Amino acid sequence: MLPELLAAAAAAGGSAIVQAAGTDAWNGVRDAAARLLGRSEARREQAESERLDRTRAVLEAAADDETERVQAAQTAVWQTRFEVLLEELPDEGRQQVVSALEQLAALAEAARPAETVHNDFRGARFDRSQVQGSGTMNVTNNYAE
Repeated sequence: MLPELLAAAAAAGGSAIVQAAGTDAWNGVRDAAARLLGRSEARREQAESERLDRTRAVLEAAADDETERVQAAQTAVWQTRFEVLLEELPDEGRQQVVSALEQLAALAEAARPAETVHNDFRGARFDRSQVQGSGTMNVTNNYAE
């Protein structure tokens, strides 16, 4: 398996953990990551779950001006852990872990909150105005106000 593919899968796994912290997907992502890193050994899985919960606590405790730095650091920590796991496995085991990391990333991505933008144009004049955007948009005009 190509080293670039392994590095990308490990990076996706690290990002998934950071992205899922604080969302409804956390328990599923944490449990899947703990199983993966614990290699089906109950004590190791428990230790990994505890380590993941500490990561979540660190992310939640980060001050607003440190959030990006803490997220980047935690992503790197988990990416490295997944890289080490992949390096230790034979080729057939690597493919299974890569698939599991892809599923982990999909689970975290599905829980990402949708980005919302609210614009209030009350009292504005709309002669020759334009509204531009991209992606999914819902536009409501309340002219009666």
